Formats: sequence, C-alpha cells, structure tokens
Amino acid sequence: MGSFIAILDIQIVASSINQIQAGLSASADEIQWVQTAYLIAEVIAIPLSGYLSRLLSTRLYFTLSALGFTLASLACALAWDLPSMILFRTLQGFLGGGMIPTAFAAMFLLFPEAKRRALPQLIGGLMAILAPSIGPSVGGYLTGIASWHWLFLVNLGPGLLCAWGVWSTVRLDQPQPQIFKLTDWPGLAFLALFLGCLTYALDEGPRVDWLANRSVALCLLLAALGGALFFWRMFSCDHPIVDLRAFRNRNFALTSLVSLVLGMSMFTLIYLTPLFLGRVRGYSALQIGEVMAVQGMAMFLTAPLAGRLSRRMDPRQVIAVGLVLVATGSWLNGHMSADWGHAQFLWPQVLRGAGMIFAFIPMTNLALGTLPSEAVKNASGLYTVTRNLGGAIGLALVGTLLNGRLWLHWQDLAATLHSERSGVYDYLHGAAAQLGPGGESDPRALGLLNQLAQQQALTMAYNDMYLLLSALVAATLLLVPLIEKPRPDTEVGVAH
Repeated sequence: MGSFIAILDIQIVASSINQIQAGLSASADEIQWVQTAYLIAEVIAIPLSGYLSRLLSTRLYFTLSALGFTLASLACALAWDLPSMILFRTLQGFLGGGMIPTAFAAMFLLFPEAKRRALPQLIGGLMAILAPSIGPSVGGYLTGIASWHWLFLVNLGPGLLCAWGVWSTVRLDQPQPQIFKLTDWPGLAFLALFLGCLTYALDEGPRVDWLANRSVALCLLLAALGGALFFWRMFSCDHPIVDLRAFRNRNFALTSLVSLVLGMSMFTLIYLTPLFLGRVRGYSALQIGEVMAVQGMAMFLTAPLAGRLSRRMDPRQVIAVGLVLVATGSWLNGHMSADWGHAQFLWPQVLRGAGMIFAFIPMTNLALGTLPSEAVKNASGLYTVTRNLGGAIGLALVGTLLNGRLWLHWQDLAATLHSERSGVYDYLHGAAAQLGPGGESDPRALGLLNQLAQQQALTMAYNDMYLLLSALVAATLLLVPLIEKPRPDTEVGVAH
C-alpha cells in the first residue's frame, strides 16, 4: 500500500497540473517544479533506502516514511503558494521514495519459500505498475468531482493505515546504529549531486532546448562530475553508502537493463496518450482518465494469469511474451489517425497493460531472487532506480524528438497546401461557403486549414514516438536469452 500511493502520486498530480497552477497562481514554467521537486527527492531517496533500513530497521524506517509522506501530503493540500508547495512536495518525494524499494525488499525477506512468495510477488508487482497506469484516471476523476486538494488528501487514509499496520506486525530485522559511524558522507553528497542534477536536466531539458539553457547546461555538467565522483567513491570506499556489487550478478545487471527500457516505455506511454487525447482530440481530464483506465483494468485482470505462468513456465519465456505484447500495443498506436478515440485505443491499451504485468512480475524474481539476503535491500533500491531513471530518460527523449518531428511533418504538409491543388481548393471553398462571403482566400478558412494541418502533423509526430518505443522494447528481446534460468534451489535464494 505504501509503495502504491508513493508511485501513484507522480501521475495523479501530472494529470491535473493545470488546476494546481490556477490554484497557486503560478506560471506554466514555475508549476513544473511541483513535479520536478518530487522526482528529484524521490530518485535520491530510493538508493539510500537500503542504508537507512539497515540503520533504523525496516519496521521503523518504513513507518517513519509512511507517516512523513502522509503529513507531507496534508501539507501539500494546505499549501498557500508555490514555494510552500515545492517544499512540501520535496519532503513528500523523499519520504515516499523510501517506501518503494523497502516494500520489494521486504517481500523477498518475509516470504522465503517460493510458493509462499508467489502471491506477495504478484501483488507487489501489480501495485508497482498499476499505480502509474491508473494515475491519470484517478487524478482526472478527483479533480472533476472535487478539487486539486484531494489529489493529496486521498493519501491520508492509506498512509496512516499502512504505517500502523507495519509498526504493529513487521518484525523483519534489528536496527544497526553502529553503521552510522561508518556513514560515507562524501558518497552521499556525490549521490545527491549526481541524481539530483541529472533528474533536473532530464525533466527541464526538452522544454528549454537543453544546452541553450544555462541552468540545464550547468546541471548536466554537475551531473557528469557528481557521477564520476560517486562511482569512484563507491568502488574505492570500504563502506559505500550504496553497494553497487549487485551489478556483478548477471541476472541483476541484465534485468535492470530490461527494467530501464520498460520504465522508458511505461512512463512515456502514460505521458503520450493523454497528450494526444488532449491536444488532438480535445478530451477533458475525465475523458482521458476513462481511456487510460483500460490499461489498468487489463493489468488487474491478467495479473493472476501472469503469476500462474511465472510458476509453471520458464520465467524468461513469460518476460518475452510480455515484451512482445508491449511492443505490439505500441506499434498499433503508431498507426493512429486524428479521430482515434475510446474504441481505437482499446486493444493497444489492453496489450500494453497485459504485457507490462507479464514482463515485470517474473523479472523482479529473476533480479532479486538469486542474490544473498544481505544484498537484497541495496539491490531493491538500485533496481527501482533503473526503472525510474528509464522513465526520466524516456520522457526527455520523447519530449525532445516530438518537437523536431512535429516541425518536420508540418513543413512537409505546408509544402503541399497550395490552392492550386484540387483537394485544398475544395476544402477552402467549402469552408468559406460555411463561414460566409470571402471566397477561398477568406482568412478564417485559411485558419481552419492551418488548424487541420497542425492536427495532422501532431498525429504523425505522436505516431513516430509510439513506433520508436515499440522498437526499443522489441530490441530488449535480444537480452532475454542472456538471462540465466534460475535453478530450483536459487529461486528461494534470499532465504538461504
């Protein structure tokens, strides 16, 4: 429940950012910090979760994170201006980021037997990928029937409930206060500099033309410097703040790479589809939520089948089926027309939803299931970071390429729109006849033609992005045969 609401809070806010902007009287550029602050804080907290859960114990760390996240959510709902909202969102992101990998680590450490771990693994995987998929639907619904404040108030009940539940029932490990004396403070600073600056640059770069903007250029430089110092420190320090040795495990390294690409696909598709429906079709937030809900429903309904197949088949085969389904769903979206709506999005959404479930659930077991128990907490944080960074990279890539492809398609269309062509002449003549006297040179008729051309150029640009994502996901199929099939005695490796 804790990881679900922490992941949900990214997309639930993204779908109603315009309403928050109006409520806080912020500009379009300023309001983006509501998202950016959360993402930066979350991506820094996730790899630290392994260290903090060892220091405080899983029980205390998760409970404090859940309570803090809940209070920060309440503070966001009561924010009186943009600076206060950014401060509270930063706290919310840092505290929420601690719950996500801690939940996955606990899933493996609490349920050592393969058969007993199957159901928690299924539920945990479903929650992790269902949350961002239904975020736009939930956000659009809450904003439509109430106000943007309920985007944050909705966290209060679940946050308090999971904090109480974990504190009352979980006895997983003991705190290790002695490791505080060994804390690698330089490594912590380098980690924050690296991930914080990288996340900011990836989030802001597409909107401000990357290196043309001084702050983005500076953050990219600092991210490169911080990354170099961080990796040097992690491999040279006796007690690193983040243990990267998990990447020596072949399965963990390969599944992390596949997870990065799937993260690119998942978060970017959740971004592209509402954008198309809003800009091309003119759908409201609630209508967009109705379309997006299909993917979440497909995940929910196919999750039991995915869990059953993961136990009975070679998990690599299940992952391959999932990747094929995601790639196919994206490929179908790559052939859209400007009048696509609920009916046309049905099967692409169903295929992608089922594919995400089929790929992610067995992949988590392959990533963490062959590691020793003492490595699971750190590895869970690293695994989650790869998915989130994949999402950030995918959004930056698509945000940059989308504008370029839009301009290219607009130029191609504009070159063909001259009144000597019979189709163009007939359109202008018909539009002018409906608008009144003025002929085919009526500025209003030309304006309608321009709007039509922009709509078609937008549709073709979105098609290009869907096809690109389809190709990226299909390419990861080449990695699946390289993943080692888990032996029967290692499928419960964290228990031995």
